[in-house]
Amino acid sequence: MSPPTPPQPLNALWTPTAPDLLVAGDNLAVLRALPEASMQLVYLDPPFNTGRTQKRRTTRSVRDPEGTYLGFSGESYTRTVEALSSYDDAFADYWAFLAPRLIEAHRVLRDDGTLYLHLDWREAHYAKVALDALFGRECFLNELIWAYDYGAKAKSRWPTKHDTILVYVKNPAAYWFNSEAVDREPYMAPGLVTPEKAARGKLPTDVWWHTIVPTAGPEKTGYPTQKPLGVLRRIIQASSREGDWVLDPFAGSGTTAAAARALGRRSISIDQHPDALRIASARLGLPITPFAG
Repeated sequence: MSPPTPPQPLNALWTPTAPDLLVAGDNLAVLRALPEASMQLVYLDPPFNTGRTQKRRTTRSVRDPEGTYLGFSGESYTRTVEALSSYDDAFADYWAFLAPRLIEAHRVLRDDGTLYLHLDWREAHYAKVALDALFGRECFLNELIWAYDYGAKAKSRWPTKHDTILVYVKNPAAYWFNSEAVDREPYMAPGLVTPEKAARGKLPTDVWWHTIVPTAGPEKTGYPTQKPLGVLRRIIQASSREGDWVLDPFAGSGTTAAAARALGRRSISIDQHPDALRIASARLGLPITPFAG
């Protein structure tokens, strides 16, 4: 077995022509080490400050006549827990944690670059005020709603089944946005448009109906808060070009980097959770590079 890579300063690793990077370290320190105006797209999917520990169990089912789980054709199975990953999603001062990372994300954006901040209802309204102050209200591009219909539904209030993605551009007079590159959606009423339009599909609006990653789907990595490739694919298609750099400071399972690679972009993924790094490394085929701040 080869010895682990020793921690290295980022300026010894990253140049505009460098290969994709999966960096292990505090994302604030790594962000501060990146050159100013070096990234075309920054996507941040931070912990949502739910106040609880996020967990994902990986189970294995084995055919067993004495098993307690009934499967297909009446077969009995025993289920065993193979792995348990978790991270703490509770912060005493959430904005003291997130604000400096947003400041650095703004700094590393190119003049024609775009930031996407993915949150839920707990913090999205605070984030809008904070980003207006950081970028300027004129740099606000969109509030995207990612809507899904999966999981338990509350009976005492309207069930919460969406996330919010706030979109800000570095320069409202120069940002890159290519609607023609985005995968189109089927018309909900195709009979109301011409056959040509129906065949082409429509440009997505700011409300995106997209399923979560299916439990048994081929995308599933076992990471607790994995996002679908389709959501990241749409973001990357619209706000970057082939060869551009895409940065994800909360890499998790590596979905952003996987989508970027499929679309011919380059990526820097940062995380410090061992489970995230292990999963992303296996998924992307990238070595884990420890960061020396």
